[in-house]
Amino acid sequence: MSQKDPCQKQACEIQKCLQVNNYMESKCETVLQEMRKCCAQYPKGRSICCSGFEKEEREREKFKATSEGIPPPPQ
Repeated sequence: MSQKDPCQKQACEIQKCLQVNNYMESKCETVLQEMRKCCAQYPKGRSICCSGFEKEEREREKFKATSEGIPPPPQ
């Protein structure tokens, strides 16, 4: 039996919030932030629910590095 995803609760809360708010992300910032906090607590790859947030974080780091003149790490 596989382990329960540690951030599944937050992922479900995001889905509920988006449905209630006609998929307007701006209305769900609080639950999105809770998901980011949850994902930050676990090693990359531990939560399948966090995969999109991990990609978002990589993109943010890449953008920050290039805006500071630091070349991005090799892929």
